[in-house]
Amino acid sequence: MLSLSYYIHDAQIVNDGCIFKGSVLIKDGLIADIYLGNADVSIIPRDARQIDARGKCLIPGLIDDQVHFREPGFTDNGDINSESKAGIAGGVTSFMDMPNTDPRATTLDILEEKFNLASRKSLANYSFFLGAANDNLEQIINADPSRICGLKIFMGASTGNMLVDNPAKLNAIFQKSPLLIAVHAEDESIIQKNLNNYKDQYGDNIPISAHPLIRNVEACFESSKKAIELANKHNARLHLLHLSTGKEMQLLDNGKSLQEKRITAEVCIHHLWFDERDYKDLGAKIKWNPAIKTEADRIALFEGLLNGKIDIIATDHAPHKWEDKQKPYLTCPSGAPMIQHSLVAMLGFYHLGKISLEMIVEKMCHAPATLYRIKKRGYIQKGFHADLVLFDPDAPWTVEKGNLFYKCGWSPMEGVTFKSQVTHTWVNGHLVFENGKFDESLKGKRLEFRN
Repeated sequence: MLSLSYYIHDAQIVNDGCIFKGSVLIKDGLIADIYLGNADVSIIPRDARQIDARGKCLIPGLIDDQVHFREPGFTDNGDINSESKAGIAGGVTSFMDMPNTDPRATTLDILEEKFNLASRKSLANYSFFLGAANDNLEQIINADPSRICGLKIFMGASTGNMLVDNPAKLNAIFQKSPLLIAVHAEDESIIQKNLNNYKDQYGDNIPISAHPLIRNVEACFESSKKAIELANKHNARLHLLHLSTGKEMQLLDNGKSLQEKRITAEVCIHHLWFDERDYKDLGAKIKWNPAIKTEADRIALFEGLLNGKIDIIATDHAPHKWEDKQKPYLTCPSGAPMIQHSLVAMLGFYHLGKISLEMIVEKMCHAPATLYRIKKRGYIQKGFHADLVLFDPDAPWTVEKGNLFYKCGWSPMEGVTFKSQVTHTWVNGHLVFENGKFDESLKGKRLEFRN
């Protein structure tokens, strides 16, 4: 039988810029109350299950705004159920999935089919981006921003053949979209020029180390600059996905609060964790678009995160079958799984003294909720949905195939020992994950947004 009430007591609560010892009561899917220290036992419902959180930290559930769960169309790589489970195990309670599935989610009807799939399969809360194309402006205009997280534009060819390359169409989209516009910004003409040069040099045997030189700093900077120019021209809400270069920090503003910004940006775990030196050992395991670049870029991205130019942390979780990642450079797909390890990776940086717990929660929980205007999620606040994560900050473990939940069965983090471990994850007040075991009896909910 499901317990609808939980009393999580003696936790170190990290929320809204503060850390304090306290307790949280969950009732009917919501955060019913928050207590400094412990509550009077007499007011705790008799049927509430008590969770002893001594020595552990309680935070809001993470919100990952950029994932590729591969369903429909590519379910050999991953699917909504498998990848949402991996996310839950990593503390991610809400996700936003990209449109380059099969069929491409470029119509509202196809998008609703994805929502219907998630309602039956996802353990986490969910939303899906509508995809932009050269010929679907009417679909974009008719989208409901209270029901859809945003519009995804590929300004550089990535996957799914969704490049928007008609300047007039692109201008019209920025002018008329009622949705937040999220862009993959890489200049296709620069990429193709670089690629042709490497083909001339290496033929079909291009080394993986060339990836950041083909999809280089210039390709990213020029495309991001163009997107910002269009957003400023039309006063559109623009979100720059997965920034990968230090140079792009020149384009961003940290003089405004997140609520005031019309142009926002994110960084992904892999661009903070790896740099070009890692291609030698990991090869195509870390082939992403945009490419992982230099150590200087990695350091600059971290600085941008700390100084407020970068607003949120995401994963760009993108599983592929292991055999596909073994293919030569030109046919090897870009992307890798990351959602199970995003929180513990950032906690690794915390243990190194590079970032505070408060800022991790700000960038992975609060800021995504604020940026996307998600209703009643992202904070530990009375009356909000009880999306909560309990982790042990001092519980070392090593990533290996036996503890992965990704359907693809591999991770670029294999062999890494993390110092912290997620022990419990609640979604809408339901304890979905507890010490390595899942309760799949309830599914996540569709995210709702404030206009």
